[in-house]
Amino acid sequence: MQRTSKLLAALAWIGACALSPAQADYRSGASAPPLLLSPDLTEPWVLQLQPHRRSLRAQVTSRPAARVRPPVQMQPQRVRHMGVAPAAPARQRPQRTVDPRFLPTTVAYDGKHAPGTIVIDTNERYLYLVEKGGFARRYGVGVGRPGFEWAGTHKVTRKAEWPDWRPPSEMRQRQPSLPSFMPGGPKNPLGARALYLGSTLYRIHGSNEPWTIGKAVSSGCIRMRNEDVIDLYQRVPVGAKVQVI
Repeated sequence: MQRTSKLLAALAWIGACALSPAQADYRSGASAPPLLLSPDLTEPWVLQLQPHRRSLRAQVTSRPAARVRPPVQMQPQRVRHMGVAPAAPARQRPQRTVDPRFLPTTVAYDGKHAPGTIVIDTNERYLYLVEKGGFARRYGVGVGRPGFEWAGTHKVTRKAEWPDWRPPSEMRQRQPSLPSFMPGGPKNPLGARALYLGSTLYRIHGSNEPWTIGKAVSSGCIRMRNEDVIDLYQRVPVGAKVQVI
């Protein structure tokens, strides 16, 4: 009997020691609830004891997720403001260039005219300067528009660099806005050089409108590019024969 009582007392003492002060107070209602540990702190110890749970836990990161901004939708631009319509895009002017077939070149010539003669084919819009050896230097030209065509044989009676222009009275009657006199220069319709043909009002001259070469636009004169008439001017002396066909 005495042995049994001693055993019961020992068990009671062991039970009293197993309870922590906090648990004893909590059960008695004398203090705050027991301290609970966060799973983030206890999880590493649990994983060491139960490795199979590692695959069940999602990865946790302390880095905040990047915020994805929704695409910005552009509002349609209002094309009318205060009742004013938008301006139409400016039209680009077509590039004014000379047709390559009217650029200077040397061609074979088997005509009857002697070297040094100028032959102008108004139908084909070419001027030929006959050279020795069966060749001719060919230039593109602009010729008289319908009603102002002409043909004949003349001579170069005068040459002028950057010539002045005095429109004939007949031309001024047709075009009253023309001046009675215009000094030579880049804006002068006669261009850089002029070769005067006898006593006629016609000339072989340059032009400040090179895109008209190869066309019938003049009042009878033979137009050339400024660079071409300068080249011809240097090759042709006063007195040279000119044949217009």
